[in-house]
Amino acid sequence: MKTREVKIGNRAIGNGNPVLIQSMTNTDTKDTDRTVEQILSLERAGCDIVRFTVYDAACAEAVETIRRAVHIPIVADIHFDYRLAIAAIEHGIDKIRFNPGNIGGRERVEELVSCARMHHIPIRIGVNAGSLEKDLKEKYGPHSPEAMVESALRHVRILESAGFEDIVLSLKASTVRDTVDAYRMISKIVDYPLHVGITETGEPESGVIKSAAGIGALLLDGIGDTIRVSLTDDPVREVEVAQKLLNALELRRDDVDIVSCPTCGRTRVDLLDIVRYVNERLIHHRGYLKVAVMGCAVNGPGESADADIGVCFGRDNGVIFKKGVKYKSGPVPGIIDEMIAEANRMIDGTD
Repeated sequence: MKTREVKIGNRAIGNGNPVLIQSMTNTDTKDTDRTVEQILSLERAGCDIVRFTVYDAACAEAVETIRRAVHIPIVADIHFDYRLAIAAIEHGIDKIRFNPGNIGGRERVEELVSCARMHHIPIRIGVNAGSLEKDLKEKYGPHSPEAMVESALRHVRILESAGFEDIVLSLKASTVRDTVDAYRMISKIVDYPLHVGITETGEPESGVIKSAAGIGALLLDGIGDTIRVSLTDDPVREVEVAQKLLNALELRRDDVDIVSCPTCGRTRVDLLDIVRYVNERLIHHRGYLKVAVMGCAVNGPGESADADIGVCFGRDNGVIFKKGVKYKSGPVPGIIDEMIAEANRMIDGTD
């Protein structure tokens, strides 16, 4: 879906720009050393935009220090006190995210909007199913996609009536279906960029599955300009999963894509260990390369030939295919290292 462009620091979302990856720190924002350290680790992992909580005046003051030390746009997450959003803007934040269900009345929102407009700072209206306005819960029931959409539109209209349209929207629930339905509804009504994600997804494995199902479905529909994979885990893991998701959907081509078979009774090698070994030794995030690691001669040659480079195995030997052509054969395990070395040369452009 075509959306308007919104600039966030030195990045932009919407209007056909690449889908950007976001995450959120879990450090105490006032501990600027630890917060900066975590943001820098997120940068190295491939994070495009990072958010952190601003829960008191000291957190707002810390924005200035954090801003000077990092290189990607920073976003202040605000709940309950609109004055903290204003303070964060005055200390150099690149974007504000507030929850309309707990920020207060129209007057407070308008005061925040006035400050954001003066400093050219965009605002994300972040609707969560768990903190909807009481009247919307009574009207639609709890966790309703319709209630989430009406909540978002209610606050969009407030911002628009104040002459502010530098807006990003998110409508998140902990269930995939409710989230997907809400985003599909809102995408037909407004053209503001959409920040897509599933919230409160549970333990990490469940969170990965829910996020892949929900975010993936929306991105395949053309809905979503920036994403966050929310996990109860190290934030770096969120970025890694998001990258894999975007690469799987062919929205990014900036990493190695390993395809491997699920194995069967014909497999004569420990393919799981081989795949892990290959993944650990390939050069990541330096360019796209499709690598096939296949367990036997049934689908192996076909899949390997379809990849940029691949290897398939017999009992004690393996065959490397490169760009669809048989390249080399030899005994296991040496042939595995030969395939890895050639793949890394292809990634580096030195083959």
